[in-house]
Amino acid sequence: MFEKLKQRWKLKSGWQVVIVLLVFACTGFTVMFLKEPILSLIATKEERNWVFTTIYYILIFPVYFLILLFYGFIFGQSKFFSGFVKKTLSRFKKKK
Repeated sequence: MFEKLKQRWKLKSGWQVVIVLLVFACTGFTVMFLKEPILSLIATKEERNWVFTTIYYILIFPVYFLILLFYGFIFGQSKFFSGFVKKTLSRFKKKK
């Protein structure tokens, strides 16, 4: 499994794979812990419905990438994650 990820992500060692997975995990946990405070700014628990959940996902999308870049920098993998974010965002651009 690590070897496949290493080849797919073009990483040099198995430790880099572990660090990249750790950065994704830290980012996911951070976003999970931010959900309630962000939704509380928008509406109370009783007022929330699918509209507020949709707004949350729209708001958290750019925040997720910023957190990902932050953790990538902290763990010394900023080059990988800046490329990852650019590649992911380029998929949303309109193609000519």
